[in-house]
Amino acid sequence: MVVNQFDSAMTWRCAGCNREIGHGRYLGAAGSFWHPECFRCHECNRLITDYEIPQITDGRIEYRTHPFWEQKYCPIHERDGTPRCCSCERMESRDAKYVTLDDGRKLCLECLNFSIMDTTECQPLYLDIQEFYEGLNMKVEQPIPLLLVERQALNEAMEGEKNGTHHLPETRGLCLSEEQIIRTVLKRPIMGPGNRLIDLKTGPHRLVRRCEVTAILILYGLPRLLTGSILAHEMMHAWLRLKGLSLSLFCVHCCHWKNNSDMERSKLILVLYFLAFFTDILIFRFAGYRSLNPEVEEGICQVLGHMWLDSEIISGASTSIASSSSSSPTGSAKKGPQTVTERKLGDFFKHQIESDSSPAYGDGFRAANRAVDQHGLRRTLDHMRLTGAFPH
Repeated sequence: MVVNQFDSAMTWRCAGCNREIGHGRYLGAAGSFWHPECFRCHECNRLITDYEIPQITDGRIEYRTHPFWEQKYCPIHERDGTPRCCSCERMESRDAKYVTLDDGRKLCLECLNFSIMDTTECQPLYLDIQEFYEGLNMKVEQPIPLLLVERQALNEAMEGEKNGTHHLPETRGLCLSEEQIIRTVLKRPIMGPGNRLIDLKTGPHRLVRRCEVTAILILYGLPRLLTGSILAHEMMHAWLRLKGLSLSLFCVHCCHWKNNSDMERSKLILVLYFLAFFTDILIFRFAGYRSLNPEVEEGICQVLGHMWLDSEIISGASTSIASSSSSSPTGSAKKGPQTVTERKLGDFFKHQIESDSSPAYGDGFRAANRAVDQHGLRRTLDHMRLTGAFPH
């Protein structure tokens, strides 16, 4: 934005009030012109001042625009506590009041419309994810409890877990390996006064360690597509642990493991497998979950979440086309997004994964995605089994 003095030879209309700009100062922004007193935040109607918006060196003024939704706002809203939807990240505007979940999170009405609120309600989606993994020939054989929980319960479970990398500032899913007592959401809350969801019913659930994974926890109240992508991500953690992709050496003293190349490591693993199979010498112990570095493990888990979203969006588009030529009703239990709004949310959740800037979840996803694109999922997993890294 540029602040200028009005030239009487020019006639412009204010984009705010639509009146002609007379003598004095005016503002030029985004291809339009404004009276200084008309230049206000579209969301809160507050006057935008030079003090509130930092200036760039050439005199223009910086705006904030959400990279996906293109929602424009003044930067003060990043510091004044303006609520954001915990699902789609959009800020609460004057004409769209958000609901407050029992654990303090805010949810916009669009995301609320597709939200999954309790553990029982999430079970059909869990079956969908299991079928998705079976379709990839990656069936998880052991039964793993799925629990929807509040933020506090998830954070407490995360503190009780000895291993794992967690996505800050807020973790929304967790694959557990320890025995714990978890408070799970048993009953969908109802809308109460002040746009607050109330009467949330929770209860204790004791986790028993029958295998290397004791449960998968997901934050309650998120839309189906986001819940599903988080669940697909956590299922990949479970698959890695249960398949024992990491074999920890504890009886090989003469091998300088870290100094070997990927090819040398691969050959060494094959030799050790051969020895372990044909002799009584115990060379390996199977680790319940693999000691992959975070970029590799979180990266491949992000790829599975992204793949599931892709499959749902494609199947949802096909369902919409088929239903438009059929008189049969479309039920909410069908796979895939059924509305333009839900498809747009699905695209945003994919965008979140693709644009993540963190080393483990962002860089890891992009490296894993390149490997899967070039070599396929099965060859990528085989290479990870042998080397602990993605193929190049």
